[in-house]
Amino acid sequence: MDLAESLSMAVKTLTANKLRSTLTMLGIIIGNASVISMIGVGQGAQRLASEQFESLGPNVLFIVPGTREARRTTFDIPKTLVLDDAEAIAQQVPSIEAVAPQISSQYLISYRGNNASSTTIGATPSFLVVRSFVVEKGRFITDDDLKRTTRVAALGAELAQKLFGNEDPLGKQVRVRNVSFEVVGIMKEKGSFLGQNQDDAIYLPLTTMANQLIGRTSPYGTEVSFIAVSAKNEGSINAAKFQTENLLRLRHNITDQGDDFAVDTQKDILSLVGTITGALTLMLAAIAAISLLVGGIGIMNIMLVSVSERTQEIGLRKAIGATRQDILVQFIIEAVILSAAGGALGTALGVSGVLLVGAFSPLKATVSPAAIIMAVSVSGGIGLGFGVLPARQAAKLDPIVALRSI
Repeated sequence: MDLAESLSMAVKTLTANKLRSTLTMLGIIIGNASVISMIGVGQGAQRLASEQFESLGPNVLFIVPGTREARRTTFDIPKTLVLDDAEAIAQQVPSIEAVAPQISSQYLISYRGNNASSTTIGATPSFLVVRSFVVEKGRFITDDDLKRTTRVAALGAELAQKLFGNEDPLGKQVRVRNVSFEVVGIMKEKGSFLGQNQDDAIYLPLTTMANQLIGRTSPYGTEVSFIAVSAKNEGSINAAKFQTENLLRLRHNITDQGDDFAVDTQKDILSLVGTITGALTLMLAAIAAISLLVGGIGIMNIMLVSVSERTQEIGLRKAIGATRQDILVQFIIEAVILSAAGGALGTALGVSGVLLVGAFSPLKATVSPAAIIMAVSVSGGIGLGFGVLPARQAAKLDPIVALRSI
């Protein structure tokens, strides 16, 4: 019997039991769709994180209080960075172009009857340069605002819409913790950054926020949440990091003990985020791949049942001249067809899922050719592997024993 005839018989046998064949393929379909979807979404998350960090500019460094270990093991954020540190960096680090210290908190913002719980940021004029923000209307915080601790505020685009609707916010008074601030500027839309909506925020002079809203929280001066700095160019990033670390060690009297701060470049953060999302993607894909194994076991079970049901057919075929190899090939082809068809349907379902996620979410989910090749190859291999045992069992049947059951 040639291969074409075996293939034709296999198709006829499987189409004669459509429901059973469909249920058998279900595990392969779900497995392929899950693997492709998980890998596509995971790669989309990596791409989104990369784009968001790249929007900061290639030369940005972040100085945060405490070591990574300290921030992981305690809920009490270290109070080791102060405004004087930022001023010292700006004056004494030659490879730094601009320094933007920042205080961040969450407060209720009110205007007449409208309230919004929004991110409240104490900033300096250099915030615009370092963080690549743009004022759409009015002005931002000035050096004079910092010196005089004036009660002025710039609103994110979304927060302005929440509080004022179609009304012009400029010159109006908003309240933050029962302290009134005059709105002097509206920021241009910026979008989200690592899940935080940067348009739903209010920007105050750092000194005003520290003195009139938060109060003194550090014995070393005005505490800041972190300091963002921009190097003069991409080639000076490593020098900026080295010089900043040395300056802060001198200022904090650090000798042999560990640093009480951390300086991270954009590349460092991207590498960390990539490691986390990559591991998560791999874990999700591995979990999804379990359904491929389940699908393979389902194929083997159905094929074993098929061997039992088709004992008479096998006996008759052997009696009229079919060899063991013919029977073996026949059942292997049936198993491969089931897995291949399930793989194709699962691939189509997975690709559709990835495209839907990309269309209706901020994730830049894309179809990964490598994921498709891997999923289809694995599903085909599973069909071949799990089809061998039933095929060998069918090929070993004694035709005389098989014919006695007629």
